[in-house]
Formats: sequence, C-alpha cells, structure tokens
Amino acid sequence: MEETHNNRTSLVKGAKDIAKEAKRQAAKNFSKAVDRASDEYSTHRSYNRFQNEDEEENNYNSYTQQDGLYADNATNEEDGASSDATEGHDDEDEIYEGEYQGVPAYNDGKPRDGQVALGQPVSDSLKSRKELENERQADEEELAQQYELIMQECGHGRFQWQLFFVLGLALMSDGVEVFVVGFVLPSAETDMCVPNSGAGWLGSIVYLGMMFGAFFWGGLSDKVGRRQCLLISMSVNGFFAFLSSFVQGYSMFLFCRMVSGFGIGGAVPIVFSYFAEVLAREKRGEHLSWLCMFWMIGGIYASAMAWAIIPHYGWSFSMGSAYQFHSWRVFVVVCALPCVSAVVALTFMPESPRFYLEMGKHDEAWMVLKHIHDTNMRARGEPERVFTVNRIKIPKQLDELVEMQNESANPVLKVLFKIRAELRGIWLTFMKCFNHPVKENTMKLAAVWFTLSFGYYGLSVWFPDVIKHLQADEYASRVKIHNNERIEDFTFNFTLENQIHRNGVFVNDRFISMKFKAVTFIDSSFLNCYFEDVSSVGSFFRNCTFVDSFFYNTDIDDTKLTNSRVINSSFHHNKTGCQMTFDDDYSAYWVYFVNFLGTLAVLPGNIVSALLMDKIGRLSMLGGSMVLSGISCFFLWFGTSESMMIFMLCLYNGLSISAWNSLDVVTTELYPTDRRGTGFGFCNAMCKLAAVLGNLIFGSLVGITKAIPILLASSVLVGGGLVGLRLPDTRANVLM
Repeated sequence: MEETHNNRTSLVKGAKDIAKEAKRQAAKNFSKAVDRASDEYSTHRSYNRFQNEDEEENNYNSYTQQDGLYADNATNEEDGASSDATEGHDDEDEIYEGEYQGVPAYNDGKPRDGQVALGQPVSDSLKSRKELENERQADEEELAQQYELIMQECGHGRFQWQLFFVLGLALMSDGVEVFVVGFVLPSAETDMCVPNSGAGWLGSIVYLGMMFGAFFWGGLSDKVGRRQCLLISMSVNGFFAFLSSFVQGYSMFLFCRMVSGFGIGGAVPIVFSYFAEVLAREKRGEHLSWLCMFWMIGGIYASAMAWAIIPHYGWSFSMGSAYQFHSWRVFVVVCALPCVSAVVALTFMPESPRFYLEMGKHDEAWMVLKHIHDTNMRARGEPERVFTVNRIKIPKQLDELVEMQNESANPVLKVLFKIRAELRGIWLTFMKCFNHPVKENTMKLAAVWFTLSFGYYGLSVWFPDVIKHLQADEYASRVKIHNNERIEDFTFNFTLENQIHRNGVFVNDRFISMKFKAVTFIDSSFLNCYFEDVSSVGSFFRNCTFVDSFFYNTDIDDTKLTNSRVINSSFHHNKTGCQMTFDDDYSAYWVYFVNFLGTLAVLPGNIVSALLMDKIGRLSMLGGSMVLSGISCFFLWFGTSESMMIFMLCLYNGLSISAWNSLDVVTTELYPTDRRGTGFGFCNAMCKLAAVLGNLIFGSLVGITKAIPILLASSVLVGGGLVGLRLPDTRANVLM
C-alpha cells in the first residue's frame, strides 16, 4: 500500500514538472514571436503569411534565400522540415487532384478570430499618406527583385510562346485596322456617293477612335487587369468591324469604324504590358521585338487580302437596288477574322501575375506563377520539378477614398457611379505619370512617339497619293480626243475608256450593256438615242443636249449631266448608288502591290532589331533608327520615277521599324506596374493624334509640292531621334 502511494506521488510530481516546462517553453516561444514580429515590421520584411504555431519556427529558419522567398529543397530534406510548396504531394511527387494543392495562405495583416495582432507598434491609420506611399515604394522595389528571380525559376518556355501567339493575334488586329482604313477609303467613298466635302473623314475618325481607346483601355488595364481589358476591347473591335461591312449609309459606317478603332486602340498598350510581365529581364528586349512582327504580319495580311479581294467587283451581290454588298465589304469581313481569333484564344489565358501582386492578390498570383512554372517544366520533360516559391512580397495597399452609395439607390445610378469612379481612377493614375521620377520620361516618350508617328503616318498617306497622281498623269497623257464626229444608226456594246468627245453628233445610236470609263462628252448632241444597262464611272456630259432619248437601267443622272439640256427624254429604273468597277483596272492591283512590298520590306529590319535589341541597347537602336529613317526620307526628294520612289519607301520602312520596336520596349520598361498601361496608353494616344495631324497636313500637300512633306518628315524624325537618345537606358532594369 505504501509502495502504491509513493508511485502516485512520483507521478503527480512528474506531471507538475512537465507542466512547468511546457509553460516555460510557451513563454519562450511567445517572447520569440513578439521579437521576430517587431523586427520584421521595423525592416518592412513581413510577408504576412498564415502559419500554424508548430511549424512556424522551422519554416521561418528554412527560408533564407531572398528574405524568405524560396524554400531550399536540400534544407527541407536534411532537417525534415515541410512547407506549403510540398504539401499536397505524395512520395512520388505527384500533385493530388484534391481541393488543396499547396496554395500558400496569405495573411492580410489583420488578426484572425481569437488572436491578437503582434508587432504592430504603429497603426497605418496613424501614418501620413506620404509615409504610406514611401513604404509602398520600398515594397515595390523589393517585389521587383523577387519577381525577377521567380520568373527565372519559372523559365522561358511553352507558356510564354502560347501567350506570344495569342497576343500576337491581338497586335496583328491593330496592324490590320490601320491598313484597312487606307484600302477601303476610295471604294467606300465611291460606293456610298460621298461628296468631296466628306472625303477623308474616314481615315481621321478611325485614328481619333484609336487615340481615345488607347488612353481609356490602357488606363483601365491598370485598374481591372490586362487580360480582362484586352478581351473587352478586342470584342468591341471585332463586333463593330464586322457590323461596318453591312451598313449602307456613310454616317453609320463612320460611326462603326470609329467605335471599332476605339476598341482596337487598347491593343498596343495592353499587349506589351501583358507580355513584358511574364518575361525575365534577359529575355524581355528580344521577345518583345519578336512580338512586334505581328503588327507587320497584320499589314501584310491586309495588303494581300485587299490585293486579292477588292478589285474583284464580280464578288459582290445586291438585294434589289437598295442593298449592295460590294467586294470591299467582303474585305472588311475578312480583316475582322484575326480579332475574332484573338478573342477566342484570350479566353484560355490567365491574368498577368504581376498585376495580381500589384493589387495585393497573393494567392491568385501564386496560382498563375505555378501554372507558368509547371507548363514550362512539363514541356522540358521535367514534370517532377516542384515550384519552390511559397511567399511573395506584395506592396502595401493604400486605401482609396470611395464615396459610399445608398444600398437602395437606383441600379442605373449605381452603374453611373461605378463608371465615374473608374474614370476618376484612370485620371488619377494618369496624373501619377507626371510625378517624380517618371515625369521627365513621360514628356520625352510623348515627344518621341509623336514625332515618329507623324513622320511615318504622314508619309504613308502622302506616298500612295503621290503614286496615284503619277499614274493619273500618265493615264491622262494617253487620252484619246475626238472632235466634230457624227455617228448614225450605230450600236455601242463595248467599253469606251479614257476619251474626250467634243462637238459630236449622235443620231439614232444605241448604247446597250456598255461602260463609259473616264469618258467626257463636251458640247455634244444625242438625237433619238437609246441607253440601256449603261454604267458611267468617272464619265460626264458637259453642255450636251439630249432630244427624244430613252434611258433604261443606267446610272446617268443629274450629277453626270453638267449644264446639259434634256428635251422630250425619259429615265426609267435608274441605278441607285455609285457604281464601281475594277475590271481591267490594273492601277488598283498596282496600289495594293506597292503597299504589300512596303510592308514586306519591314521584315529584315524586324529580324535585325530583335537580334540586336539586348546587344547594342534600346536607346542606340531608337535614336539611330529614327535618324537613319529621316535621312532616307530626305532622298525621296530625288525620286523621279515610280520604281525609284517605291525603292526609297521600302528602305524607309525597313529602317524605321527598329525605332518602333525599341520604343515599344523602352516604354514598357520605363513605367512601374501600377501605371504601365496608363503611361503606354497615353504615349500611344499621342501616336494616333500625330497620325490624324499627319493625315490632314500631308494629305493637303499632295499634288502641290514635294519639298514640304519630305523636309517636314525628315526634320521631325531626326529631332525625335535626338530626344530618344536622352531617355534612360532600361536594359538592366527589372519591372517595378
């Protein structure tokens, strides 16, 4: 009995000793947690991640690389430590298909239920706005370095190439949109009977739409995401581009093309921002330059389709005399296909992980980065490689002052308030582009974008019109003139082209199923003549007299009869609309072929710029390319023939493309993530503004003088190149 009592006493004593030791260890661990949390807060190194207390000390000591960014596999194996990066894996390193697959939980800095926030000596609410912004800036700089290491671990492989082709389709759509304007302009204005006062509005209004679209979508992409904005903007472009091919009125056609341009305006700023954020620094310059090739491919595609479709007037169909669907409308539909393809492909791509981190969405960013890593590793034949990142630094999130609305407010008012809030956010982000230290860079970039675009788009408008004027002069030199002719009882059933008939007399003649092409009748008389199924493209009757004549199914109306008299004559079933024909019109083929050659000449320059972008530097390529293209533009002055002018145009295009590629790369790298889309969108908007001014200025000088357009383009290109050389070099920059 005494022995049993002693055993019980020893057991109680041992339990008390264990309790004391547990209490001492708990106090020790609590003290360590307080010290560690205070130290992390004071040095801004807190990653704010949920961890259970049993694993906290082991995990904290294991993350030694980049202040806890990576978990070293060797250390985990030796010490037997575990991490969230390896949870959810069995012994053969296969990922479970269950709900949890190793996504690291992220702590937003707020205590969980039943817990006390430790290591928070100063509340954010007690800090000034400037202090919070300074903390966020420090966090962004740290994140930029960490993100660069993460992208190096993810590697460059299948995912980047998939995104490359998807974004390439979007960029190709932008190139197509620019070229569509020039190709459909003559046909659309003729088909819709546009007077001279309305001619030229199509080109300007599309560029205006692209200008506002670039600013709006670029700014919105910094608020709601790259992928989502690009998807919406491309959908707007595709829908209204397709719709524009069916509308009949010129005003409605202008509206559809303007909205289509507004949609595609977001392509360039978003595409380059999106792609740059999934590239490591050593790959960024080269692969962004390769991406630029899709803009050229869009130009080649548009030129080839215009060459193959528009001149084929027989491809058209009509529904009565009110609805006509000519070949140029078929061309518009075909040019919308790259945009539709881009929208479909974008639905399978994830959001930019860099944008997620900027918005404080840690888990979403981690999932995308893991997807990039696993996709690339599987393509390399290394599926066993584990994504070792489980904690990523995110910048301090600054609360915006948002005006709260009543829950019972009208839904329409809520939508309007949401739109106003988004527009205000875009404007505030835009104003940040003019804050130190990016203010000076913004001004220089805007100047370079404006000058490069003004010279390029100005010449692209001026040069085809110069070619047309040369062709028109040659065509006019071959005109046939007939004076004082008298033709009786003759049937005209063939085409009359490029002729002038003065003081002619036509008696009892029949004009049946024939065409007048660039034929002018002056002071002529038509007595008892019969006109049936006649088209008169570019033909006019001036000071003519029609007596006892009959017109059936012709397009001869008051616009063709200038100061002419019609006596006892009747018109039946006149054709409505403007009649077009490209039969045997080789000048149309020639214009499209010249544009095709000019676009194809960009290919060598694109390849060279991609290969040398990271070797000779962005700025050297930007400034050198603009100066050389300005010099080559000057030699257009000495062009005396079509062949020489075309050669100089191809040389200019080949030299200028390097400037465009390097400018895209520099603009992407100079802006931090939170305003990259906004800054790029503003610069691209300046580009489109320069295109509008170039259309107006250079277009007004066509046929007047050759000296002013050439000297103007050369001077602005050289000046812009010199400004570009003053920009900071971004080769060694990480994306902030």
